[in-house]
Amino acid sequence: MRRRHALSLLATSLALSLPARAAPSEGERFHQWLGAQWELTLQRQPILATSLGDPRYNDRYVDDTTAAHRAQTRRELQQQLKELAGFDKARLSAKDRVSYSMLKLDLEQDLAGQRFPDWMQPISQIGGMPSFLAQMGSGQSIQPFRSTKDYDDWLKRLALAVPSFDGTIANMRAGMKAGVTQPRAVMDKVLPQLQALAVSDPEKSLFWEPIKAFPEAVPAADRERITAAMRELLSTRVLPAYARLLAFVRDDYLPKARASTAWSALPDGKAWYAYRVQQSTTLKLTADEIHALGRKEVQRILGEMEGVRRQVGFEGDLKAFFKYLQDDPKFYFTQAEDLLAGYRTLQKKINGLTPKLFDIHPKADYQVKEVEAFRAESAAGASYEEPSADGSRPGVFYVNTFNLKAQPIYGMETLSLHEASPGHHFQISIAQEDTTLPAFRRFGSHYTAYVEGWALYAESIGKELGLFTDPYQWYGRLSDEQLRAMRLVVDTGLHAKGWTREQAIRYMLDNSSMVESDVVSEVERYIVWPGQALGYKIGQLEITKLRREAEVALGDRFDVKGFHRVVLTAGQVPLPVLRELVQSWVSERKGG
Repeated sequence: MRRRHALSLLATSLALSLPARAAPSEGERFHQWLGAQWELTLQRQPILATSLGDPRYNDRYVDDTTAAHRAQTRRELQQQLKELAGFDKARLSAKDRVSYSMLKLDLEQDLAGQRFPDWMQPISQIGGMPSFLAQMGSGQSIQPFRSTKDYDDWLKRLALAVPSFDGTIANMRAGMKAGVTQPRAVMDKVLPQLQALAVSDPEKSLFWEPIKAFPEAVPAADRERITAAMRELLSTRVLPAYARLLAFVRDDYLPKARASTAWSALPDGKAWYAYRVQQSTTLKLTADEIHALGRKEVQRILGEMEGVRRQVGFEGDLKAFFKYLQDDPKFYFTQAEDLLAGYRTLQKKINGLTPKLFDIHPKADYQVKEVEAFRAESAAGASYEEPSADGSRPGVFYVNTFNLKAQPIYGMETLSLHEASPGHHFQISIAQEDTTLPAFRRFGSHYTAYVEGWALYAESIGKELGLFTDPYQWYGRLSDEQLRAMRLVVDTGLHAKGWTREQAIRYMLDNSSMVESDVVSEVERYIVWPGQALGYKIGQLEITKLRREAEVALGDRFDVKGFHRVVLTAGQVPLPVLRELVQSWVSERKGG
């Protein structure tokens, strides 16, 4: 007893002799909470963690096809909003107030979106769980295959993913009953994708690729065990699951898929589309306003294209010029390797030019890769995949070589600026590398208008960088800008104005030099991903407007590198928040 009493007295005296620890500030509490929420996000979305290079959850898979998962998501959103309201926003720093407002908006929008049954349409020709799982399993995507543990992690994750196939089928059946299906025209494109994945021989599966390419770090005994386990898993569970999904889509779903294409034709469709428009643009714009803006931009760009036609001395009219650009073989590569090599040459060139307009660059570089064969037929012409946050995996600029006639040489400078540097690669990588930002702002992907708006803005500064010296490359810039302007017209036309698929295709063919296969792919993308394509042009117009306003306000004090730094170091933000940040920067420059 005496010893315990002595220890108690010692502890008391030590406590009295130490300075009292100050209570955490509101900002410290807020950051602690944000950190805890992000950790929960990674646990709930383990594939997100993998994509960021965080290996802790590489063996996990969360089945999001269940009603229980949807109910849990709703409860979590409500709980997060309740906890967020417990912070005094007025006591936070200016930077933290931005984070507070953004997170509140994100949570409220996600909660509002629970009203709409996206879960009833889990797959389309542009993607879904089955195709993404195969990408990961190919060894050419975010899932690492560098060690024995990596292979074991993947075996566990792949096994956990199998139930989601039946969940996907169940959700699509629910959609059939509720009248919420994908249009038949686009689901026809899903069949060849599933057929390529639903093979019967494990060794002919895309999932077998890592088995054919074991790294030296995996010992022979482990290779034998892993090979046997993968063969068993593929033959008894994974490939039969793909076969079930293929049979369901072919025999049950396609006959019941809807003939209409408009989102407004779905139950609660008008409100659903309005929600998607606001989510994509972050501005309070109606479909009619966006449609009218798009038509105006289409006509303006046609005028600039006419200028290029005259500059190069083409004697026919603009329609004939479009046909010339489509048909003349000098504008197209005949070998995929030549296209990829051309983009790698551009990578070096542009990397040397960006210091003219930027004083901030990502630490990570990017690779140019070919889109995998199994998804190339219906994939976009190009895309970007972010690097891992830890720097172990570079960014990837994916180029689709399926149809080289859809990859004109005159469009290469523009496409590289958009997808790679200083477009998506700069914006995404710089945000990821900024450890002063909360994780949800470093790694989030909520704001299409900012992300795609920046990439389209990056195209527009090509001349300032020293590109587009060839008038045909400048035409390529106009061609891509025209695509984004036509999207404003076609997306709203399809989903709010009763346009048919064929009407949308005809409009794009009449106002551009795009080949028909590319136009069809674009239109079908808008059909299954309504509203998303609106963010590109809306975002670019807003960023360009902000720059012009800053140039006028600051005159000789305007610094383009400083402007780009402000935009790129914000992390992903809604356009109204970006406006506030730029206006604050302008005020500071004026005061200096």
